[in-house]
Amino acid sequence: MSAPGTPLVAPSAAVAPPPSDDAPRARTHVAWRRVGRVLLDAVTTTVVVLVAWTVLLAAFDVSPYVGKGPAQVWEYLVTDDDAGENRTEVLALLGQTLTDASIGFVAGMAAALVLAAAIVLSRTAEGAIMPVAMLFRSVPLIALAPIVILLVGRGVASVAVMSGIVVLFPALVTIVLGLRSASAPMRDLVTVLGGGPRTVLRLVQLPAALPSVFAAVRISVPGAITGALIAEWLATGGGIGYGVVSAVGRAQNTKVWALVVVVTLASLVLYTLAQLVEQWVLARFGPAAGRA
Repeated sequence: MSAPGTPLVAPSAAVAPPPSDDAPRARTHVAWRRVGRVLLDAVTTTVVVLVAWTVLLAAFDVSPYVGKGPAQVWEYLVTDDDAGENRTEVLALLGQTLTDASIGFVAGMAAALVLAAAIVLSRTAEGAIMPVAMLFRSVPLIALAPIVILLVGRGVASVAVMSGIVVLFPALVTIVLGLRSASAPMRDLVTVLGGGPRTVLRLVQLPAALPSVFAAVRISVPGAITGALIAEWLATGGGIGYGVVSAVGRAQNTKVWALVVVVTLASLVLYTLAQLVEQWVLARFGPAAGRA
C-alpha cells in the first residue's frame, strides 16, 4: 500500500522517458548505407562490363578494325586531337536520345498508372485492357513502326508511342500487382469509415504500391531508352539510334562503339538515380505503407 498522502499512479500513467535522438540518427545512417550500397553496385557493374568487354574481344579474337576496346573509345572521346569535336557530336546525339526516351517514359508510365488504377477499380476494365496491352507487347515493335508512322507521323508523337509501348506492359503488370498487395484489413477499415473504392485506392493501395511503382520505374528507364533508339532508327532520323546506323554505313566503327558506350553509361546512371530516389521515398514513407 502507498503511504498516506501519496497519490496513486496507475502503471499506464507512468511518466514515459523522453524521446531519444538515436532514432532519427539511426534512420539517417540506414539511408546513407542504402545509398552507398546503390553506388557500390553501380561501380561494380561498370567494372564488370569493362572487364567482360576487354576479355570477350580477346577471347573471340575480334579484328581491331571491327572491335574497339575501352582504350580506343577513350582516345576517341578524350585524348585524340579531334576528341572535342567527337564529344560534342556524341553528346548532342545523346541529348536527343534522352529527350526522346523521357517522352516515351512519361507517356508509358502515365498510361500504366492510369490503366492500373482502372484495372484495380473495375474487373470489366481488366478484361478489356490486359489483352490489348499484351498484344502490343507481343508484336515486335519493328512490325508496328510502319503503322505508327502512318498514323501519327515521324515526329514527337511517334517517339512517344513507340517508346511508350516498350514501357507500358511491364510497368502496368508490376503496378497492378503492387496495388493489389494492400492488406485487406486496411481496405476494410477505410470502407467501414465511409470511403469508396477511389478513397481506398488513394489512401491504401497507392502507398502500398510504392515499392512496385519504383520497380516499374527501374524497369522502364532502360526500356524507354531502347524504345527511343528504335524510334530514332525507324522514324525520326535523329539521336543515337540513327547515329549508330549512319556510322555503321560509313564504316566509322570507333564512333559506333563510342555511341553504344555513352548510351549504356547514361542508362546505368539513370537506373542508379531511380534507385536513389526509391531509397529516399521508401525511407520517408516506409516500404510497408498500406500493408499493415
